[in-house]
Amino acid sequence: MAQDAVNGEDGAPAAGAPASEDKGFFGHPRGLATLFGTEMWERFSFYGMRGLLTLFLATPKDQGGMGLDSATALAVYSVYNSLIYMLSMPGGWIADRLWGARKAVLIGGVVITAGHFVLAIPATQSFYLGLILIAIGTGLLKPNVSSIVGALYAKHDLRRDGGFTIFYMAINIGSFFAPLVIGTVGQKVSWHLGFSLAGVGMCLGLLQYVLGARHLGGAGRYASRPAEPDERRRVLRLAGLWAAIAVVAFGIDGLLGTFSIHQVVNVLAVLGVALPVYYFTRMRLDKDLTPLDRTRIGAYIWFFIAAAVFWMIYDQTGSTLNLFATNQTNLSVFGWHFPSSWFQSVNPLLIIILAPLFAWMWESLAKRDRDPSTPNKFATGLLLIGISFGVMALASLAADGGKLVSPLWLCSVYLIQTVGELCLSPVGLSVTTKLAPAKFVSQMLGLWFLAVATGDAVAGWTTQLTKVMSQNAYFYSQGALAVVCAIAFYLAAGRIRALMGDVN
Repeated sequence: MAQDAVNGEDGAPAAGAPASEDKGFFGHPRGLATLFGTEMWERFSFYGMRGLLTLFLATPKDQGGMGLDSATALAVYSVYNSLIYMLSMPGGWIADRLWGARKAVLIGGVVITAGHFVLAIPATQSFYLGLILIAIGTGLLKPNVSSIVGALYAKHDLRRDGGFTIFYMAINIGSFFAPLVIGTVGQKVSWHLGFSLAGVGMCLGLLQYVLGARHLGGAGRYASRPAEPDERRRVLRLAGLWAAIAVVAFGIDGLLGTFSIHQVVNVLAVLGVALPVYYFTRMRLDKDLTPLDRTRIGAYIWFFIAAAVFWMIYDQTGSTLNLFATNQTNLSVFGWHFPSSWFQSVNPLLIIILAPLFAWMWESLAKRDRDPSTPNKFATGLLLIGISFGVMALASLAADGGKLVSPLWLCSVYLIQTVGELCLSPVGLSVTTKLAPAKFVSQMLGLWFLAVATGDAVAGWTTQLTKVMSQNAYFYSQGALAVVCAIAFYLAAGRIRALMGDVN
């Protein structure tokens, strides 16, 4: 079958140069350059807008913002972030069963572009429509562009982790420049002009993708397991039914005057737990899977839980920490004042500096058979993210009484989080493609991003605790949770490695 010729069970691309011989992009497949540029501009648009989102929502109306209270602004941010990654699961299904990853990425990019330009319209109703469009488009693009990256390499190619780390650099180059450009324009000139610049960035990403598609060979060209017509109709009916139920339920709530964004947060928190349980159960019961496939999925559940805890804390950089930067941090250096959104560039700058070192380190250690196991890398990432919130608790104490703390506090937190991120995130993308059964590659990548959705959905609930507990207690409690999870992961590393089989 045509789709079987695209990606075999080893994950290698069937068209173009063999993965082991294609070294046209710094020793990696030439197609990686195309995906590098596409992802860089998409992340420029995404992080530029996201860096403004909480600040825009919490800014008073007479200053051009939405005028929401801090708790509601944090809730909207969490709902948006959670929806983006939750929609990665249907986005992965659409690629696997209907369009193929290549087409899903293209259409997703077009929808994202439309969403950003809708945000540029200064109207409340259109603003929320823009957020929904971006969420839908990102759900199509995000898991599938990563799936194409994985298809460029043979499953046991030693360059694989390094390739994903290079790809991860594209994310951070885009997200480094985004706050400096979009954040500055949004905070200093016009919020909506900043949002429109995000749309321009996505247009450039689409251009890169279309012009460089010829270097991707057969990777992602076809659906890996096309759905039969009856299945397509059944899924469409089911999706329409659930969408109608949601519209009717929230519509009635709105007519009664009892609707609140916090209700959406609660629904998403439940979905954030229920959806991964459903997907993991459904995949493990699939009759086409081998016993080894089921065992590997069992191992992946551990990684999913660890990633959800990690992202629950990490993604608060754009919400809780963004407001801390705006309201409790000294934004003047030697008399020069800078926008608070610029702090969003610290993490990607550190990634740009450190990612090549980590890529070299993983490959060097692998060649000498001394590469740390993936469970130990994950445990280290969890430990570091927990420590970072311990530092945030100290920063909160330093800001007690209305004092403005040194920018070095947040910079220190971002440094710790960055090292943790490099231990967990690119490695997580890589291990997802290695553990995924051949028929579920895109959907497993959707599950990886669903872990972010679960973390963000739970964060949408936990951020409401800031109304009933002190800020430093809030940071301490979440940091302690991550440290406890890290210890549990270290202790279970041997069992997880056994479940992984021959995958490291």
